[in-house]
Amino acid sequence: MSRHSRFIDETTLSAAERDARRQVRRLRGFYSHLLVFAVINAGLAVINLIASPDRLWFYWPLLGWGVWLALHAFGTFARYRWLGAEWEERKMQQLLAGKSLK
Repeated sequence: MSRHSRFIDETTLSAAERDARRQVRRLRGFYSHLLVFAVINAGLAVINLIASPDRLWFYWPLLGWGVWLALHAFGTFARYRWLGAEWEERKMQQLLAGKSLK
């Protein structure tokens, strides 16, 4: 099977390769979400400003969707730093060090 195939048997990959593939899929999903967010909300702003410039409403969907986008960004970029493998390793070392003192 070609290494450039989209349908790679993940059981033959190392754990690091599987993690890297998973992170790349998360990044692609986030960037797709960001692009759709920007295009749709820009369109809503244009529609609002043309149809009823005296009554602005486009920021409500922008704010609501922005919260979801921020959560998606957190899940994509910060989750592994906050409670990821490095955190787990540090916490295990702390706990093991604490038990050895007792």
